[in-house]
Amino acid sequence: MGSTETAGSGSKGGNGASSSSEHIGTSSLDALQSQDSRKVMDIVDKLRQNGLSGILQLPQLVVSGDQSSGKSSVLEAITEIPFPRKENLCTRFATEIIMRRASTASIITKIIPDKQRPDTEKKKLEKFTSTILDFTELPSLVEEATDLMGLGDDGSGTVRAFSRDVLSIEIAGPGRPHLTLVDLPGLIHSDNKHQSKEDVELIRGLVDDYIKEKRTIIMAVVSAKNDYANQIILKKCREIDPKGSRTIGIITKPDFLKAGSENESSWIELAENKDIIFELGWHILKNRSDEEASKTFVERNSAEAAFFAQGRYRNLPSSMLGIESLRGRLSDMLYKHLKAELPSLRKELNEKLQEVTKELDKLGEKRATTHEQRRFLTTVSHEYQQVVEAAVDGRYESDFFGDLDPEGSVYHENALRRLRAVVQYLNLQFAVYHETKGLPLGHDIEGNEASELVLDDDYASFEENQLVETASEAIKRVRNMLVLSRGKELPGTFNPLLISQLFWKQSANWKAIAEFHVEKVAAVCSNFVTSAINSTVSKDVAARLQALRVDPTLTSRLHHAKAELIRIIADKNRHPITYDPAYTAIVQEKRHENHEEKYQHLVKQAEVHVFNPSTKQNDRFLKPDVLNSGRGALLELDMDKTSAQDALACQQAYYDEEVKYFIAAVTKQVIERYLLRDLAEDTISPMSILDMADEEVAFIAAEPEETTRSRANLEQKKATLEKGQQTFRMALGSFK
Repeated sequence: MGSTETAGSGSKGGNGASSSSEHIGTSSLDALQSQDSRKVMDIVDKLRQNGLSGILQLPQLVVSGDQSSGKSSVLEAITEIPFPRKENLCTRFATEIIMRRASTASIITKIIPDKQRPDTEKKKLEKFTSTILDFTELPSLVEEATDLMGLGDDGSGTVRAFSRDVLSIEIAGPGRPHLTLVDLPGLIHSDNKHQSKEDVELIRGLVDDYIKEKRTIIMAVVSAKNDYANQIILKKCREIDPKGSRTIGIITKPDFLKAGSENESSWIELAENKDIIFELGWHILKNRSDEEASKTFVERNSAEAAFFAQGRYRNLPSSMLGIESLRGRLSDMLYKHLKAELPSLRKELNEKLQEVTKELDKLGEKRATTHEQRRFLTTVSHEYQQVVEAAVDGRYESDFFGDLDPEGSVYHENALRRLRAVVQYLNLQFAVYHETKGLPLGHDIEGNEASELVLDDDYASFEENQLVETASEAIKRVRNMLVLSRGKELPGTFNPLLISQLFWKQSANWKAIAEFHVEKVAAVCSNFVTSAINSTVSKDVAARLQALRVDPTLTSRLHHAKAELIRIIADKNRHPITYDPAYTAIVQEKRHENHEEKYQHLVKQAEVHVFNPSTKQNDRFLKPDVLNSGRGALLELDMDKTSAQDALACQQAYYDEEVKYFIAAVTKQVIERYLLRDLAEDTISPMSILDMADEEVAFIAAEPEETTRSRANLEQKKATLEKGQQTFRMALGSFK
């Protein structure tokens, strides 16, 4: 309260009250609170002392009204605190009066800066704090606070009229109740040379901010000197609190009304709740006039009682007249209001604590020192390893993997987190394609059945140059190769190198397909690791970990995987070697198939059907002469063709066995060994964190300045909220 609108003197003893410290507590204030009310107030007071008012909206009384309505005098009458006064000046900022019971008397003043102020100005205002023992010291402190807020003359002739800063005055003493009231600047009707349009809007916005809070009881002060229909505060209260469930109307200056006049009657009807209706009702006070400014509070109360004992006021209930009955009404009203609000306040406190805790969890451990940073990264590596190892093993219990979507694509972002499942799918695609379509020369002599697995379009490019040929075309091609590769072997045999050339030709696509598959799995692993890191730690730390540790490791692992693939391809390109007994069996089977095909052709030529009258069906017979004459055809006179068929059979038998080995080698020796195995350990592990230099640890884990500030703010909030929880645990049970 920088100053008040009620005239008077701020000098020692100016209000007729002693300035000595023993009068800081006043026994008449005991009427303001019952025993139960004090218990409820104790809880709110402890919450306020713990700093909860800066986080949660705590219950409070707000005194608000139009400029010069007498609200500061109302506040002074309720608290019996002689606030400093200056003539013709108004309240220029919100003043929070916190009264609490204590064994020793004291007055503590401080400034709560407007949140919109720059940090440098906030720090300057926050430094203002002072403890006094005598009310006579209060005026100078208020003036100092006023200057600090920038409301004094800065030398340029420009004077700010109002501020959104708050002056907090905490008054403690043995006779003090636990009570918080806020005196707000008076609402301005229009701008003038002393108060600009900006000032008008600032005050209205400030008043709105206070009275719109659901836990605030509004003391709407209206002056009988002015028509109440024109007083802004009543319009605001009806807009913000239409039912009047938390508004009490206070009528001041009734002594300015002419006794027996219609104007007096209209004000009395208002006080009787017949015009503007508030659930909490109305109350009338007579404050000291200018001539009575030097009277004590006892004299003030006696004069007020004498005034209401005459005229029409005698017909009104005593409960709505005077300061003594107002204290009783406020006591009952506050008790009911606070008791009703405490459960929701406790719930809101718990919810806010959960929010703050979650925000802190997102920031991770505190990491200002190298030890804290290394500890933080070690914790991150443990969490990361758990996720990666679970994905590699195919254990998808963690929330990281999300819900299973049976209709989703294996390439969906969420599905790609199920690393083992995706790699298994890709390996199967690779295996099926290799066995069915991975041939540069496609022909039907193998008799392979198509797989029911639907292959992705990724492999389509490998089929663009594939030459499809019939069995006879394949034999002709091999026969020509046999002729051109002939060495010293006897007729009817073929150069052993022919099998190598045929196999190399038939497996020419293996390297490209395998490299494509390895690259694809490596990309899946890289995307997965990025998701795993981002889910474990904040994006800034994740990005640095990825750049310095993960990406180089993944590149190295892919390099080793490709090197292993090159070794496998090199082995494949050497002369065919096999010790599998199945190879001989397959060759014999294919020779038998070729012979059987010729024999069945001969049988079909010798076949004749004769009608049988007894069975009325055609009987099947073979002509012996045709069979005998065709036996020579079973012997192939073209030895090169026979050798070509044998070579093709040997090559196909070897291919069928070797393709299975190649698929197994790529999936096990390349994919499993170099891309999946030890993925967590190689990328981010506790051991790798321990091996990092301090500089690298600091670069990766050091918090940005804004994060440090945010953490400090959140930690302070959390501690404050936890104190609030403890207050409720200790005291709330008494009010259930």
